[in-house]
Amino acid sequence: MTETQARDASPAADGAIERAMRRALALAAQGPVTGGNPQVGCVLLDADGRVVAEGWHHGAGTPHAEIDALAKLAAAQGTEGATAAVARGLTAVVTLEPCNHTGRTGPCSEALIAAGVARVVYAVSDPGETSSGGATRLREADVEVEGGVLAAEAEAFLRRWLTAVRRGRPWVTVKWASTLDGRAAAADGTSQWITGAAARQRVHEQRAASDAILVGTGTVLADDPSLTARGDAGELLAAQPLPVVVGATPVPADAVLRRHPRGLVETATRDLDAVLADLHERGVRRAYVEGGPTLASAIVAAGLADEYLIYLAPALLGGDRLALGDLGIRTIADARRLRITAVEQLGDDLLVTAEPAAPSGTSTTRTTRTTEES
Repeated sequence: MTETQARDASPAADGAIERAMRRALALAAQGPVTGGNPQVGCVLLDADGRVVAEGWHHGAGTPHAEIDALAKLAAAQGTEGATAAVARGLTAVVTLEPCNHTGRTGPCSEALIAAGVARVVYAVSDPGETSSGGATRLREADVEVEGGVLAAEAEAFLRRWLTAVRRGRPWVTVKWASTLDGRAAAADGTSQWITGAAARQRVHEQRAASDAILVGTGTVLADDPSLTARGDAGELLAAQPLPVVVGATPVPADAVLRRHPRGLVETATRDLDAVLADLHERGVRRAYVEGGPTLASAIVAAGLADEYLIYLAPALLGGDRLALGDLGIRTIADARRLRITAVEQLGDDLLVTAEPAAPSGTSTTRTTRTTEES
């Protein structure tokens, strides 16, 4: 039986449960999008469908949503630290299947069992190899379990994290800025600034919402970038992406990148599949590619781009300094078709957000690719 079928068949899937799940999704959105862990929310209901406690995951190393909600319930009862089953007979409504492993924190499945929860309702199964299995453990302890409530909404909310975990590589966003005729630089190589201040600030916000930022060694040698996420006044934002330099050439000892607050990862390889697999092992779930035409073209050609952020400036340059290089496409029938999901005006510039028209990796031209150094 599928999660959706189980949800339709259960008398627990009433209005109170769905309202609680929507509240749990809203709570989850308060958690950080970076850090490797999913955004999760939890609402505890009594037998009458009333909310008695709620919680969400505040970031890596902090209590998970279920444990956060249980701790708040215990605090309200004045039973912090006690062994009593503070949630006896309650229903836990969670956006993601409770985890069943010990990482920086203990398994949520065991915490719910110990607290005496009678029913657990969740939206989406945990796809993690080590963290999944919470539903099975709960059933073994005679806890009623129901999955698939508002599954489509939860899938959409967690899409980037779920995609990364299911594929074993980060969600890859490719960004570039170009003129309307597709040029990323003038004939002499200058490119600062193609876009205006509003567009550039949006880029810094997107960096802060990413676990890692990828560039090629050619970009590092040519531009000596800092790759930090900064505010309007140039101050460092609280969240910083991990800088990753893709290529075999070492980063110079005096490069600005060597003073990045997150440190620096040098891949020492141009094998993109290996690079992304390694980043996934490091906990990177969102990778932001900002490394110039060489790296961007290699990722697009390999079918590894999940999302495109294309900044278009109302200017013309002509010449051959294109935002993308050769993708190995020889006929229009093989064009990589995109689906535009949003268009936004930022000052005089446009931000076009797009995704592959077909899921990444399904193209017949998908190959293991490497990036060539500039």
